[in-house]
Amino acid sequence: MKIVIIGGVAGGASAAARARRLCDQAEIIVLERGRHPSFANCGMPYYVGGEIKSRDKLLVAPIDMLRQRHRLEVRTRSEVVALEVAEKRVRVRDLESGNEYTESYDKLIIATGASPFRPPIEGIDGPRVLTLRDLADADRMHHSATSGAAHAVVVGAGFIGVEVAENLVRRGIRTTIVELGDQILPPWDREMMAPLEDHLRDQGVGLKLNESAQRFIDSPQGLKIELQSGASIDADFAAICIGVRPESRLAADAGIACGSRGGIVVNDHMQTNIADVYAVGDVTEVTDFVTKHPAQIPLAGPANRQGRIAADHLFGRPSTYRGTQGTAVVGVFGKVAAMTGQSEKTLRREGLRYEKIYIHPTDHAGYYPGAESMTLKLLFDPDDGAILGAQCVGGSGVDKRIDIIGMAIQAGMTVYDLEESELCYAPQFGHAKDPINMAGFVAAGVLRGDQPIVHVDTLNDKSRDPAFLLDVRSEAEFAAGHLPGATNIPIEQLRERLGEVPRDQKIAAYCKVGQRGYLATRVLMQHHFDVANLSGGYTLWCRYHD
Repeated sequence: MKIVIIGGVAGGASAAARARRLCDQAEIIVLERGRHPSFANCGMPYYVGGEIKSRDKLLVAPIDMLRQRHRLEVRTRSEVVALEVAEKRVRVRDLESGNEYTESYDKLIIATGASPFRPPIEGIDGPRVLTLRDLADADRMHHSATSGAAHAVVVGAGFIGVEVAENLVRRGIRTTIVELGDQILPPWDREMMAPLEDHLRDQGVGLKLNESAQRFIDSPQGLKIELQSGASIDADFAAICIGVRPESRLAADAGIACGSRGGIVVNDHMQTNIADVYAVGDVTEVTDFVTKHPAQIPLAGPANRQGRIAADHLFGRPSTYRGTQGTAVVGVFGKVAAMTGQSEKTLRREGLRYEKIYIHPTDHAGYYPGAESMTLKLLFDPDDGAILGAQCVGGSGVDKRIDIIGMAIQAGMTVYDLEESELCYAPQFGHAKDPINMAGFVAAGVLRGDQPIVHVDTLNDKSRDPAFLLDVRSEAEFAAGHLPGATNIPIEQLRERLGEVPRDQKIAAYCKVGQRGYLATRVLMQHHFDVANLSGGYTLWCRYHD
């Protein structure tokens, strides 16, 4: 069998290595447009920032290793310019000589990835306006960051934009992020990003949200970025990090079906609509694991798994791709944000029913030194408790909890299963009641009716009768700050002061994080009050009203 793979990096290199392990006799050709068929593109911001000292560390599978260990025919600087699927061949241009030739195949795997989106903005193609897709881009940005730059602008606040900004600041470069939306890291829900935005500002990063770059003006003195608002920023260089688009033009020109966002449509074996043609990685349109709808989710982990699955299917193995959950993590100056499954805004946009809860635990037992706080948001089906998504922001332990919930989603588990999850415990590693258990307890309690809840974003909605706001924190906490119009009855005094709580109003009880509010809710329910606990407590309310 002769297998031709277009593109390396994650999906293509993974498919090639897997195919070789399955069949030592197959002829496997990898055609790569760049100079390096396999490199750690997720590590490039950290090379720019000096966290990764050696550029060679990014070469996770050097050409010699692929050729010698896996006996792959790797052709770099070889760009496929056309697919001739009827003849089962591809047309290739040697970028060194300019010569073109055709290469036949028995099976073809398209792994062309995605390219940075560069909108048609005046001056965007100037030499000081950079992107970060491959090692050549990383070299250019590394050079700019180490050549005396004092100020940089990052356009876009997604994963790459935030990581680039962090690493430029570590180089001592004053950095401003310009983001069209109203928050950083758009896949997350807005309220979960508020503490990270504050943390970025505390580290000296300028944030210009609800703003966009309209023009780049290059001059001997530097780069001027004109913004939509009419303001401008002077910088030494700019980094464009506003997302990627699948490089599917070759496929579309050859009659291979592509989705509405440009991704190549594949089945669960990674097959396209053309016989013997597969596609893997960021160039593909995937099925969202939770909604079962088509989606474009460019992540390295799914790309690697897709490469393996395509290679398996080439050799008759029944491997299938289950879909993409969007499990992701990003670090921001020591803080961590992670998520899996659906966000609330996506569920709302898709018209799906959901409920949500918030908890604010620490990563390990509070009495053991070094405990760090986190906020965990859990989204679930209000009918059966099926887990729809989760987001967590904090320090140590954030990734662990999201990984667990990610596995729970894939296994079809519910919030009731989280209650019973048995996780390893020692005081320096977790809690006897882990945050996973606590999220399950709270969510399951809501579904059982043990704890009606109300949410900050709908509290005292004008379409509803206003609630009586009951603050059950201490008098000192109340004096330091509280919800407007709230009445303070500390939880320790509540049973003796029930006469001060109106019976003809809905009661919204709250504390700092929700625990005392829960206890107050249980007390009041058993005395026949109409009461709900404010999920996330005063801590979450402050994020909405900062």
